[in-house]
This record gives sequence, structure tokens and C-alpha cells, in this order.
Amino acid sequence: MLEYIYQTTGLLLLAFSLQSFLDKQNPKRIGSGLFWLIYGITFIFGAMIPHWVTGVMVLMLTALAAGGFMGIGNYGTTSDEERTETASVLKNKLFVPAVIVPVGTVAISQFTSLGALVGLGVSSIAAIFVALMITKSRPMHSLNEGRRLIDSIGWAAILSQFLAALGFLFNQAGVGDTVAQIVKMMIPENMVLVNVIAYCAGMMIFTVVMGNAFAAFAVITTGIGIPLLIVEHGGNAAIIGVLGMLSGYCGTLMTPMAANFNVVPAALLELKNKHHVILMQVMPGMVVLMFNIFVMYTFAF
Repeated sequence: MLEYIYQTTGLLLLAFSLQSFLDKQNPKRIGSGLFWLIYGITFIFGAMIPHWVTGVMVLMLTALAAGGFMGIGNYGTTSDEERTETASVLKNKLFVPAVIVPVGTVAISQFTSLGALVGLGVSSIAAIFVALMITKSRPMHSLNEGRRLIDSIGWAAILSQFLAALGFLFNQAGVGDTVAQIVKMMIPENMVLVNVIAYCAGMMIFTVVMGNAFAAFAVITTGIGIPLLIVEHGGNAAIIGVLGMLSGYCGTLMTPMAANFNVVPAALLELKNKHHVILMQVMPGMVVLMFNIFVMYTFAF
């Protein structure tokens, strides 16, 4: 079932690709079309093609993004005035499709054996049908708006997958062990507070670099949390793990690498400063980090 969700996503990306190729008002339509075409193929045939071929395709995506070959085109969308007028008529009905996605995902993941990812895919499809019924729009409108949104986000739309792969590579390369050795060299063994600060701050910094707290958790917890805080100082593993992950989320608030949280909202809100979301979140993130350090040192040992 999950493979069908991936293939459906791939077909959607292929549709975006075809639209991009045919969009003569996009000066970079070839680059945009190739990017979504390659990305869509990885979703449809990812389980069938050799890993090295997927690696080559990832390099091609990187070259297209880094080379500036992607651009914005014409999406046949409505004007701001038309959207405002429609919103004033539909009012709170507009939130129904948005609510269907999280509610459906949780329900399917909790009450069936399909899992959260399948639930997300099924709920998203259901939300599209409900949105079309509420707005009385045609399916092509949904496709056009989908391409407009994904083009406005650009290459950052695939950043989460890149960062997840990076975290796996870091873990396989033994980065966690290297971090542990460096921390042991710099911090005396009997200074629990300093080790706690190193762990929480390390989670935040690695998340800022990698954009993914889960990937950072595997590296920093392996390097600092388990050997230094849990094994050597006998810390409570549950408290250390939970607060360590929360410290990573502090880094999520402060980095453009966390595209889903910080880049996408800026694009959706059409903010002039694409880093405005991050600037507003830095101070709350630091406050939560200091709170994590205090609670961990006070209650985990």
C-alpha cells in the first residue's frame, strides 16, 4: 500500500513536470521540467532501479538546483481579489480539507495496520476531493495550484529526504563516536552540567546544520547522550532522550535547512524576507534550550 502512495506521488510530480515543459512563459521551463521529472521517477521506480542509478539522479537534481535552472512560470491562477471574494463566501469551510489531513492520518495510523505514511497519503487524496466539492473547482485547478506551490518552494521541497539520508550517512561513518572522543578530550568527566550543556547544545547545533532533529539525535545521542550522560553518570535515559530531542527541535526553529517548517511558510505567506520566520523563532528557541538544560540537569541525575 505504501508503494502505491509513492507511485501516486510520482505521477503527480510527472504531471507537474509536463506542465512545466509546456509552460512557455517560464524562461527556465526545461530545468524545472527536468527536476520534477527526475524526482517523480525516483518515487515511481525507486524500489526497482539500482541504488547507484538513484545516486546519479540525486546528483542531477543537485546540479539543476545549484545551477539556477529552475524558475517560476504561469499557473493560470486567480487574482488576489478573486481569492478574497471566494474566501468571504466559503468562510470557515476552507479549513475542512486542511483538518481532514491530520485527523485522517491519525485515525488510519491508530485504528488500522496501514501506518502513518499511508494514512497521510489517503487523507491527502480525500482532502483534495472534499476541497473540489466545497469550492466547485475542476481537478485541473488543483493541479495548477499544486504546481504553483511546489515551484514557489523549489528545490527545498526535497530537502527533508536529503537530510534524512545525510543523517544516515553520518551515523554509518561513525560521526557519533568522533563527537564522543572530542567531548571527552575537552570536558572533565566529573562535570555533569557541562556534559548536559554539550549534549543539548550539540543537538541544537547539529539540527541547525542538518535541518533534521531525528538525524541529529542518532549522531549526538550516540556520541554524548548514551556514553557520557547515561552510562558514565547514570542519568535517566527517558528524561535525557526526550529533552535531547526537544533541544534538537530548538535548532529546527533556527535553520533554513528545516524547509518544511521555515521556508515553506515564508513562501506560502509570500513574505519579502524569506528568513523572517526564523528571525522570529530564534529567541523562543534559545529560551526552550535553556529550560531543557535546567530540567535535564535537575531531574535526570
